Amino acid sequence: MDSNIENNNKKPILEAINLSKRYEDNALALDNVSFTIHPGEIFAMLGGNGAGKTTTINLFLNLIEPTSGDCKIDGVSCVSKPLEAKKKVAYVSENVMLYPDFTAMQNLDFFIKLGGRMNLSKDEYKSVLKRVGLQEDAFNKKLKGFSKGMRQKCGIAISILKDAPAILLDEPTSGLDPKAGAEFVNLLKELKKEGKAILMSTHDIFRAKDVADTIGIMNKGQLVMKKKQSEIHNEDLEQLYIKYMAGYMENAA
Repeated sequence: MDSNIENNNKKPILEAINLSKRYEDNALALDNVSFTIHPGEIFAMLGGNGAGKTTTINLFLNLIEPTSGDCKIDGVSCVSKPLEAKKKVAYVSENVMLYPDFTAMQNLDFFIKLGGRMNLSKDEYKSVLKRVGLQEDAFNKKLKGFSKGMRQKCGIAISILKDAPAILLDEPTSGLDPKAGAEFVNLLKELKKEGKAILMSTHDIFRAKDVADTIGIMNKGQLVMKKKQSEIHNEDLEQLYIKYMAGYMENAA
């Protein structure tokens, strides 16, 4: 059976429902955006700076509230029940904020216990650090000596151990070298197979096409394109991106 047909029979894990956000200065950051992400699906949002990608993620995290509309995680409203919704999501930002004077193991232990999981062993911490590709001799080193890619691996390890049904990623491959970027994409594919629903904001057109089930293009707060990977499999996504952005600008003029 086609995986998309199979997923459509399941309850979506991430839902954006007519989401809009207008700030106090009257700037419209998000304009009536809707989409769903089912278990085992990756949705990649492309777009320039200020397009609305990070605003969308911040609404799911309840860091800001929508002007109108709603967003849900596993059926729970991020607006009316934010604490319950946050239990169902893991988040990795472009610049992972962990404690530089803690080791990788100490960071995992702190953040996992902060999230309420008190019974994980050191062997489980080591196992997930190996899984994300962190070299074993770095497990007990302080993060202040880590590269960006190594910090990203610690962040995704914490997300995996949280074992939430949804994962939000804001520019996860930004600044990573090609090897670290490829490892990260392979890890996303593994998490997808495990049934995670993943929303990824990215500028990386080529990795988006490689890993995502659905690709959305955002501009000025609007979702100007949303297509399944199968619909654009034989197309040049870079040219498609330029075409949609140019068309949007012509219509806006």
